[in-house]
Order: sequence, then C-alpha cells, then structure tokens
Amino acid sequence: MSRQEKYVEALNSEGLFENPGHRTRFKELLDCYSQYPFFNSGLCKCMYLSAWDEEHFAIILEVLTELALGRERNTEEMRIQGDALAREHMGGEYYVYQLSNAFLDNREFVMEEGTVLSEEFQHIIGQALRAARLIDQV
Repeated sequence: MSRQEKYVEALNSEGLFENPGHRTRFKELLDCYSQYPFFNSGLCKCMYLSAWDEEHFAIILEVLTELALGRERNTEEMRIQGDALAREHMGGEYYVYQLSNAFLDNREFVMEEGTVLSEEFQHIIGQALRAARLIDQV
C-alpha cells in the first residue's frame, strides 16, 4: 500500500471525511501532487483541510498547479499566498487560513484567547487538527 493510500485509509477508518466528496477531493490532490518535491506532511494536512468544500479545493488546486508549473521545491510561495488570503478574511475563514499556515510551518496552531467561532468552523478546525495528528502517525 502506497503512502498516499495509507493517508486515505487512516483518515477514512477514523471517520474524518465529512462526505464522499471530501474524500474524493483529498484523494485527487494526493494523486496529482504527492510525487512533487514540495509535497510533505504539512501540505498533506492542508490538502485535507482544503478538500472540505469545493471553494477551498479550487483555491488549493490553483496554488498547487502554479507550484508544479514553476517546478517549486518547497511550499514557501503557498505560505505567502496563505498569509495574503488570511488578511482578506475574518472570523472562521481567517482561522482556517491560519491553520493552513501552521501546517505548512510545522508549528502548533493557537487561536487568540477569547476567540468565538461558529459551530461550523469549530468543527472544521477540530477535525483538521485530529486529521493532522493522524497524518503525522502514518
């Protein structure tokens, strides 16, 4: 079993895919980009998070295509774009981009004290953090 298949299987066995579309989008990202030199566990975590819905999937797909075409060897350009996107958003969306940046930087994600998020964003962030721990174990 390939490493990519192990990621999908581990996340699937723990019930971390919200629906079949989430699983399919994540698998498509892995299939297309896991062989590039910029792929690492932090990017894999971002793939899981961005595969959550069509909108974020389209954003990461565009960024990864640019990285692949530019023959990038790391995710630094993606990190720069993540900072720009975070500055353009507020609330839960802001923290989703901050979480992605934490994954890319391989650092702990910390929200500001007193932050109040909708149940939807609490769920998304919580699931992504659970998935991240599992990805680190594969």
